[in-house]
Amino acid sequence: MTDDLVYKALADEGRRALLDSLFAKDGQTLRELEACLNQMTRFGVMKHLRVLEDANLVVTERRGREKLHFLNPAPIGELYDRWVGKYAQPHLRVVSGLKTSLETRTMTETKVNTHIIQTYIRATPDSVWQALIDPDMTEKYYFGTRVVTDLNPGTPFRYVDQKGDIMIDGEVLESDPPNKLVVTFRHKWDDEPVDGGTVTYELTQMDDVTKLRLTHVGLPEGHPLVQETFNGWSYILAGLKTLIETGQVLESQS
Repeated sequence: MTDDLVYKALADEGRRALLDSLFAKDGQTLRELEACLNQMTRFGVMKHLRVLEDANLVVTERRGREKLHFLNPAPIGELYDRWVGKYAQPHLRVVSGLKTSLETRTMTETKVNTHIIQTYIRATPDSVWQALIDPDMTEKYYFGTRVVTDLNPGTPFRYVDQKGDIMIDGEVLESDPPNKLVVTFRHKWDDEPVDGGTVTYELTQMDDVTKLRLTHVGLPEGHPLVQETFNGWSYILAGLKTLIETGQVLESQS
């Protein structure tokens, strides 16, 4: 994904309005998004969405007959890391506006938060998979924690800090190397552990790059850790991409 596509997508006022609308409420249908550009035809809105999708700023997911649109913060985070982060104080990198995108929907009378981040990494799926499950690598991009797992369904999937404390406790639900990994997610770093639903990693080979799509579903709506977690995902994936492509660690994680 080139910077030029992102800059082009952000240059148009209408496309920025669509992103603002998804910032306020993620997971919208085309009909809902038309409301923020009511002076434009449906065809015009679809053209703008296509440009945003080509720039990877919007990702889509079908649920039944509906096609939902999600704001993807990864390209903004990557631009920030390249052009701003190296000049800023480390603590500013984490809170620099990496977008918290939440979808609040009613599913069997339960409200669920869904967050989707999609990034493209110049590496093979095998290399990206290895970075996800190798503790020596996760320590370099996952805020100093080491992953503990044997990848067998029903066994633990944990991130442990340097003192041996469990920061995230989970369980492997599905493992299909190097294509798909589904795990549960439970916060342990706060005073009160919080069940955080499931995290799905999907890896797809696309010529000389791998598309990594992360979907996190199920954090309790309104909990203060929701924003912290989703901002963290943006930065974790930026660190993962940087480590694989350059061998370097993002400055504020070094």
